[in-house]
This record gives sequence, C-alpha cells and structure tokens, in this order.
Amino acid sequence: MEIEFKTYTVEDKSDILEMMTSFNKIDGYDFDLSIGEKNLSDFTSNEMLGRLYLIRYKENNVGYLVLSFGFSFEYKGRDAFIDEFYIKQEYRNQGIGKLTMDFVESESIKLNINAVHLEVEPHNSNANRLYLNKGYKSNDRTLLTKKIKTGHNNG
Repeated sequence: MEIEFKTYTVEDKSDILEMMTSFNKIDGYDFDLSIGEKNLSDFTSNEMLGRLYLIRYKENNVGYLVLSFGFSFEYKGRDAFIDEFYIKQEYRNQGIGKLTMDFVESESIKLNINAVHLEVEPHNSNANRLYLNKGYKSNDRTLLTKKIKTGHNNG
C-alpha cells in the first residue's frame, strides 16, 4: 500500500477537525469543536510544540497523527508523546498503522527525539498488538493526570 505522510497545513483544517471528532467518539471522549479548532491553530502555529501529520492514501487523507514534544532528564533530552493517532475505519487493518509507526520512528531520529511515549486503551487489542510489535513496552508505571482549570480551557 502506497502511503504518504504530509505535515498539516491550514487547508487540511476541516478534514482534521472531522477526523478528530471521529477519534474522540470512539471511546466517548469529550470533544468541543471550537476548543479543538483553537488548539489545532495554537499547536500547528508553533513548531516547538510538535508536529501534526496527515496520513494519505491515493491523495486522500485517511488518518492523522499528533506528535507532541517534551523534554525528559530520564530519557536524556527531547522526547515526544503520540497524543492522537487515528485511521479512518475503512482503512484499518491494512498495514497503515505499521507504516505510520515506522514513519514516527524515522521522523523521531530526524527530530533528535530520544523516546516516544503513547497511551492506548486496554480494550484496543489491535493497537496494543501493533505497538508491542513495534517495540513499545510498558514501563510498569501508571500515568496519572490532573486537569488544571485555567482561563484557556474548561479544566
């Protein structure tokens, strides 16, 4: 399958927002379109925050991946988090996920990223299998999150 990866441009906004809406519906995550649109603009206007890649097949957007940058003393410098990874239903189980994870690794090398982290829902057996087969491992820790209410979000 001939897949290509394209860095987001503003011309992709409506398609990305549609896919983000679908991504969040899968597991019933709350998604406010207006906040999503603002976050999309904020994120993609500052390369220091990360990259948003469109996954394309035959000139159609079939998915996307958000790679958010961070810094870790434990991992000896720059690290990244796969914040969102979505492939449209009709394109799943065709090897696109494997190709995308290979792309993430090659891009991470180019971007001097020492470690890539991700979260996966326990019930998503296909994704769990993909990530394990691509060398991702549990660090036997629990990711804990506290939402902070600020003027920029609804906490």
